[in-house]
Amino acid sequence: MPKVRRHNVPRPVLDHLLDRIRDREISAEQLGLLAEWLDKEPEVPAGKWFKRFSGMIACGDGELVKTFLRLGQAPAGEEVK
Repeated sequence: MPKVRRHNVPRPVLDHLLDRIRDREISAEQLGLLAEWLDKEPEVPAGKWFKRFSGMIACGDGELVKTFLRLGQAPAGEEVK
């Protein structure tokens, strides 16, 4: 199983994530929770996955986080604990 990539994220993916943070008003607190989770070098499925936090959902595909959803939006893929 791959680990989530934190470095050398492709620029278009990074730009998309920053747009979603602004558009969906993801708080600094939620980003802190994401950072703490990433610090644990989590393993994720090779395909689509998602991780629920108290105020958002991070969605990815393989080693990359691809987007952020608001609570109540429907994620796709396998849930990561």
